Amino acid sequence: MAISQKYGRTYHYPFSPGTTNDDRIQHDYWKYLQHIPTLIHTEKLDGENNCLSKHGVFARSHAAPTHSPWTERLRRFWQLVKHDLGDLEVFMENLYAVHSIEYGQLEHHFFVFGIREQDHWLSWEETQFYAKMLDLPTVPVLKMEQTPASRPQFEKEILALVNGPGSFDPHDSYSQEKTTMEGIVTRNADGYLTDSFAQNVFKYVRKGHVKTDEHWTKNWKRASLINEGGNHVGTK
Repeated sequence: MAISQKYGRTYHYPFSPGTTNDDRIQHDYWKYLQHIPTLIHTEKLDGENNCLSKHGVFARSHAAPTHSPWTERLRRFWQLVKHDLGDLEVFMENLYAVHSIEYGQLEHHFFVFGIREQDHWLSWEETQFYAKMLDLPTVPVLKMEQTPASRPQFEKEILALVNGPGSFDPHDSYSQEKTTMEGIVTRNADGYLTDSFAQNVFKYVRKGHVKTDEHWTKNWKRASLINEGGNHVGTK
């Protein structure tokens, strides 16, 4: 039995080309957007989904805490903050190990994208508050907007966003050629229940993004930071 509930699958927009056989698509996304007062579009970073809770540091599975070498710094950090977390579960992108994208302008390895408290996901404002308390950055916000009125215009603007250069100078980790960002994640700026996750969070992923396979863990490398030896977790 899992110690806690793992992070649910984020449904793709129907016009997201980077889907795989086991991905889910939210065909009714426009209906749900009409009930969301404020949307936050954040950059989807190419890392491992990690979670900090009072029970430990978890990867995608919450059956048991992770012990991977690329979470070693994060597990050290957890030892310092575990008694302050209470019922909060802090979800983040772990960029310590390079995946399909290598970033040339990283200041930090760990970026918070969501915080859950029991059966409730906190608002973006609350998420930023607790991330700051933990001295952790949040994923880059690309745009905030009110309930969109035109579906064609909304989709056009999403495509314009995702074709941007990204916040941290992304390069293809194999060819080293410059690339666009991996994708975007759209979420309700307000809090929402865990059971309504699929009606409040959506994503767009570009085609052909994933180039790593199941053997990447044998030859992984640490992502470089522009300020090596800084004060944040993972920079020493």
